Amino acid sequence: MLTRRSFILSSSMAAAAALLIPSFACSGEKKNVGLQLWSLRDELPKDVKGTIEKVAKAGFTQIESYGFSIKDQFWGLSPVDFNKLLEANNLTMPSGHYSLTSFLSEGKTEELEAAIAAAKVLGSDYVTVPWLEESIRKNADDYKTLAKRLNLAGKMCKDAGLRVAYHNHNFEFDKQGDTTGYQILLSETDKNLVDFELDLYWVVRSGNDPLKLFKENPGRFTMWHVKDMDKTDPALNAEVGTGSIDFKPIFADAKLSGMKHFFIEHESNYKPNPMESVAASCAYVKKELI
Repeated sequence: MLTRRSFILSSSMAAAAALLIPSFACSGEKKNVGLQLWSLRDELPKDVKGTIEKVAKAGFTQIESYGFSIKDQFWGLSPVDFNKLLEANNLTMPSGHYSLTSFLSEGKTEELEAAIAAAKVLGSDYVTVPWLEESIRKNADDYKTLAKRLNLAGKMCKDAGLRVAYHNHNFEFDKQGDTTGYQILLSETDKNLVDFELDLYWVVRSGNDPLKLFKENPGRFTMWHVKDMDKTDPALNAEVGTGSIDFKPIFADAKLSGMKHFFIEHESNYKPNPMESVAASCAYVKKELI
């Protein structure tokens, strides 16, 4: 018999459980799980076709590329041919990591123009900056210059129907006077032009809290890297769900973050090997987080 007390209790438990359900999981949309291909950097250049086929079989529906160059394109494949390979495996590529060092350091546009052209062919939403050379991030003024150039890149991407995003490591959280490089980038980039891809591992590794960043900068983190931290050695990765990062409250705040896409990434400490490690992470995310 359902009494008033048991009804209230069950309703309260359901409400509490709902708070732990990722906000994006309530839309009824397809639950995509992406993979940053850097995770498979040893295998991929040797066998692009075979590796991409394995990624799809492991349960991923999206990928994020790395290593594009004007000369070699995507491991010897043109954007058109790489897109055909993805389509053959029912994969899409919402974002790619593109080196924009010459643009960010000198304002030269060749690399950025090539990245935009490739991203358009692949139907991507984002051109993502993956790394900053140490020579262009030495102090607060450097970060302010970088913010201005990211705004310019954002305008070029917007004009092409794309977005530019910035992916962090941990050095951005180093102090620059009374602030940090990351805070400068967040505060001095135009939110209408520049998004952020939050690498959750590096945020935690740097001693910061992703949930605090979400609250302070709602909607700015439209992509994530989901990468776990080894419980014994924080310098190493772990399969998602086996490490020290609690991803459930992070995924529960996906809407506040602004997250539209996320990509599993695994860079070290594979068990037993890279492909099986990312497959295990994919299975955990599907079962426990989305």
